[in-house]
Amino acid sequence: MPYSTADARKQLLESVSEAAEALAAALASLSEAYELLDEATADRVEEQLFRPVQRAYGRARGASTGFAARHGLTVRELGEAPRAAPSHGVKGLIEDASADAHRADAALATLQDSLLPVEVGDAQLRAELGQVRELLSGFDGRARELLRTFGR
Repeated sequence: MPYSTADARKQLLESVSEAAEALAAALASLSEAYELLDEATADRVEEQLFRPVQRAYGRARGASTGFAARHGLTVRELGEAPRAAPSHGVKGLIEDASADAHRADAALATLQDSLLPVEVGDAQLRAELGQVRELLSGFDGRARELLRTFGR
């Protein structure tokens, strides 16, 4: 079934917003984990996990806002990220953040693989999606490494 360029742009914007929501959830989990850690470990979590996800979130939000402005669309307001449950413990919170970051990356990979960003002809958005994915690359490995060292 054929679709219009306007429909494709709306679908693309929704996909980027869904990825941003997943990143917001990851940030909420990492923030909660940070509060439960000693200062040295919290600093490592901030540097190795929180900052890259925070930058990816900002880039995703900026990409969606810029794309919407260029094409006369409205960006939907993202709901507040659900509060992470501290009862999960640090390990659970970091695992939750990892799952959310993976979900965001997978959504963006699917979007890129669909060629929708090419079909709507927005080179800037394509570049920004690549930058978000680059910021998320290696997150799982860094999270696993941090978790491996806990309790030592």
